[in-house]
Amino acid sequence: MIMLGGWQAASSAGLIPPRILSSPLQILQTGWALACDGTLSANLEISLLRASAGLILAVVVGVALALVAGLSRTGEDIVDAPLQVIRTLPALALVPLFILWFGIGELPKILLVALGAMFPVYLNLHKGIRAVDPKLMEMASLLGLSRRATIRHVVIPGALPDFLVGLRFAVGISWLMLVVAEQVNAESGIGHMMMDAQDFLRTDIILVGLVIYGVLGLLSDQVVRFLEARLLVWRPLRERKV
Repeated sequence: MIMLGGWQAASSAGLIPPRILSSPLQILQTGWALACDGTLSANLEISLLRASAGLILAVVVGVALALVAGLSRTGEDIVDAPLQVIRTLPALALVPLFILWFGIGELPKILLVALGAMFPVYLNLHKGIRAVDPKLMEMASLLGLSRRATIRHVVIPGALPDFLVGLRFAVGISWLMLVVAEQVNAESGIGHMMMDAQDFLRTDIILVGLVIYGVLGLLSDQVVRFLEARLLVWRPLRERKV
């Protein structure tokens, strides 16, 4: 609050030009105006759909690849190395290829989000599968559990905490990738709204967009933490708070 008060005071005194950084009051007024005329809700809806579709795709693909690589040494040899190579490629460098391959519609934007969010899911779940207690695997074998039953009742529950950690990272990265996706040949979305504002030096609109991204990131992270609390009730309370 002190920082916001100082920021507002400096802006009111003319020490911070509006074209450099709008005041908190101006940001609130602009946000309210965008909400009232429907601009904010329309762009927000598109951004939510893109981020949700990309995240769902990332989880499906990431889980499938992690199971293949985590449950089989041959699968790991086939899957892991190519994914590590792709993971190091900068997202912006892939944008021209995605446009050439998938056009300029919604598909490349969703795929960019999915690509970025997939790796935390894959890496953490793969690590969780490999870290399952060997004693539990031995016990499952002694009890005569089939491979499918062992995966269902031993491997997946044991790897679930790591998967949820990866999901938290994936949610955050999905919003970061959405910023990149919506600034390339987009006609709607929060990122597109911010790019238009940049052309007219509207720092107030840009900051409104940043606030929206921050709030969405916080809310989505809280949703994952809620799921974690519900799915990991079997863990000790002290361990769940770590």
